[in-house]
Amino acid sequence: MNSSKQFLLSSVTLAVLTLMNQAAQAQDATPPAAAPAKDSVAAELQQVVVTGVAASRGVRKLDSAFSITTASEEQLKQASPSSTADVMKLVPGVYAEATGGQSGANIEVRGFPSGSDSPFVSVQMQGNPIYPVPTLSFFEGSSAFRLDDTIERVEVLRGGPSTIFSSGQPGATMNFILKKGTDTPEGSIRFTAGTGELRRVDLYYGGKIGDGWYGSVGGFYRTAHGVRDAGFPADDGHQITATLTRKLDQGELTLYTRSTSDKNAFYTGVPLISANEGRSISAFPGFDPLKGTLMSGEMRRFTLEAAPGKTLTYDLGDGRGLKGNVFGAEFDQTFSGWTVSNKFNRFDADMNTIAMFTGNNPLTMGAYKAAAIASANGNAATLAAAGRPATSATATFTNGGGAVSDSTQVVQAGLWAVEKKLKSFTDELRVSREWMQGNTVTVGAYFASYSSDDVWYLGNSHLMTAVPNASLINVKLNNGVVVSNNGTDGNVFYAPNASYDGSNTAFYVSNEWKVNERIKVDAGARRERQKIDGSVSNLVSADTDNNPLTVYNNGTSMPNGAYTALGRKDTASSFTIGGNYKLSKDASVFARANTGHTFITFDDLRNAGSQKAVDDRSGLPTPKIKQLEVGFKTVGELYSAYINAFHTEFDGIAFQQILSNGSILNSTSGSKGNGLEWEVSVRPVRNLTLTLTGDYQKSEYKDNPATEGKTVQRQPKLQFRFTPTYKIPLGEDNSVKLYGTYTKIGERWADQANLQYLPSYRTLDLGALFSLGDKIELRLAATNVNNELGLTEGNSRLSSGNSGPINARPLFGRAVEGSLLYRF
Repeated sequence: MNSSKQFLLSSVTLAVLTLMNQAAQAQDATPPAAAPAKDSVAAELQQVVVTGVAASRGVRKLDSAFSITTASEEQLKQASPSSTADVMKLVPGVYAEATGGQSGANIEVRGFPSGSDSPFVSVQMQGNPIYPVPTLSFFEGSSAFRLDDTIERVEVLRGGPSTIFSSGQPGATMNFILKKGTDTPEGSIRFTAGTGELRRVDLYYGGKIGDGWYGSVGGFYRTAHGVRDAGFPADDGHQITATLTRKLDQGELTLYTRSTSDKNAFYTGVPLISANEGRSISAFPGFDPLKGTLMSGEMRRFTLEAAPGKTLTYDLGDGRGLKGNVFGAEFDQTFSGWTVSNKFNRFDADMNTIAMFTGNNPLTMGAYKAAAIASANGNAATLAAAGRPATSATATFTNGGGAVSDSTQVVQAGLWAVEKKLKSFTDELRVSREWMQGNTVTVGAYFASYSSDDVWYLGNSHLMTAVPNASLINVKLNNGVVVSNNGTDGNVFYAPNASYDGSNTAFYVSNEWKVNERIKVDAGARRERQKIDGSVSNLVSADTDNNPLTVYNNGTSMPNGAYTALGRKDTASSFTIGGNYKLSKDASVFARANTGHTFITFDDLRNAGSQKAVDDRSGLPTPKIKQLEVGFKTVGELYSAYINAFHTEFDGIAFQQILSNGSILNSTSGSKGNGLEWEVSVRPVRNLTLTLTGDYQKSEYKDNPATEGKTVQRQPKLQFRFTPTYKIPLGEDNSVKLYGTYTKIGERWADQANLQYLPSYRTLDLGALFSLGDKIELRLAATNVNNELGLTEGNSRLSSGNSGPINARPLFGRAVEGSLLYRF
């Protein structure tokens, strides 16, 4: 059944249930004891947000002069996010490619040009960035955070005053707020099982410890083979989080800590068939694109040749994991008209990437042999060592399975190892005072110190069959040349060792003026200085076994023992001004303008290669961002609406792309864009809510002749989510809530040149929550029910599009999970 029919059937079902419930209520003379719809509306009316505001007490969401999306614990559960990055599907104007698994997502923000990872998304916990730099190579902020039942809610601020506060992120700030202990003790235990042999348990308990003291503790343990079963656990790990709160006279102090040890398989492209210049995508023969992965137990533990006499063994099961700790504190105190707040945290983690990265597109074994013969015969050193040209080749399975026929489809994929150790300390101090009636001034300081120690081994190409859980292949030529040994058919082409250190210091001032009961305006300015230094190994190419006949390891990249020291200092300013006008008690309009920036990162130092290139401001500029937005907000019993229009301008955004042969493409571009975002909910009848969220944008590159006028990569012009939710009361304390989400993601381009086309796709998610009193909950959820074959990424190792066999990364296939929760 196609997605449109399934969605129609679900909608009809909800409509029938609605009518049945209304009829039952009409026959029931006893009025309900409470009105859940009114209760939820009241809660939304009073909802306070704390992200992006000067005052630690926060501001009512309806009165905020910026675009912000919030999600409660229940809304997060209902969305069934597959990872932290996947939470962003709740946010209009943001497109998250979460098909890599728990870590390593690509997140694009409304019109902000980015090629991969999430340079314009900062992830915070309790209002402080977990790591102050949102993205480095093989790291993006959402990878440093795991979802569990210790989270109370999330707030996602887009643009707005975020250019002034905290790390000064001009894009989106995702702030997770933890549960804290209260006067009423509460606890829960949740068991979850699902597709891919998912087994998980979540625990939480919080309450009063003593007079003025409160605490909470919780966490999870989980193991799963994943929707794409590689034959070994894709996810295996645990986490524990604790808070300790001290209530003060007109203030509060909270300490929190989180320890995570989680291993997560990282999924990249799989073989597919592309037709009509990428407009039509279909399954590759013998490969299920929704559930298959090339990874297998045969290659799980792989060996790479790092230098003469030096071999290293890694485990694909480690994937893109997180093994680290966060410790932080937040303090807020008011005295004699002054309000002082301080937030700090310390982050220390190993965030390694041990994963497969696809290379060239699929081809036949015969075509691979012909290319291998031509390459070997065209290499003078190899030909001289062999003594004669090769005229034939033999291919055999490494597992002893015999010869590989010439008609067998094969692919090449690199088994990469990146060891990355991150450390950081951040602190933000704010002092506020109302110096005249309705006018509050806030001054603040932000400091961040951070480091990254990297050891990379990129390349290490392996030859394998183009089937799920692939088998490795050996290839030898009849003149003695070894093309593939134990499946390895390519060298390590890029192997830098590097250590980096950075620090950021910022000072800011913000003024908020309540002109009258209807008008409120605010403005702010920030001045920030960044200093970064790096020590990057110089590289040479060498043959690890000094045998020119073993072509798979010739020209291996390795450090030569010398290092290049690089460093740079930058300063930049940011500004914001905005205002909110109340049309009525629960409706308002707002407008905001801001300018912001990003700084160059550690990777820019490495890529530049020399201090002269680092200092070249035209080659490595400080990117500048301008944003304008106007919006409307209202909440009532029948509907809620948050609608805003935006305009963005960018200058000096640097891009990098690592190709399958190890070469690196660098470019600098600007962009401009306009768009409309919306979050609208309608409550036409009791217990039924219809929600529509999404955005339409038109964003294109500028300032670079190679990409001028091209659509900003990876971002759809149109995307939306339609979510009907219906609650059926069953007696006094029991109920069933049915919900579903129909998602449409428009067409996109995978690259800046707009050569790799990514078609639009539509998915359907369904769920049901059975509440038995206030103690027991049973939840059933299914994602991608219609098994939509949608692509989130093309072949990022190639610089142009293709028809025929390709590698690309599709959505996960249908996944179902059930959980049982008990509260105590």
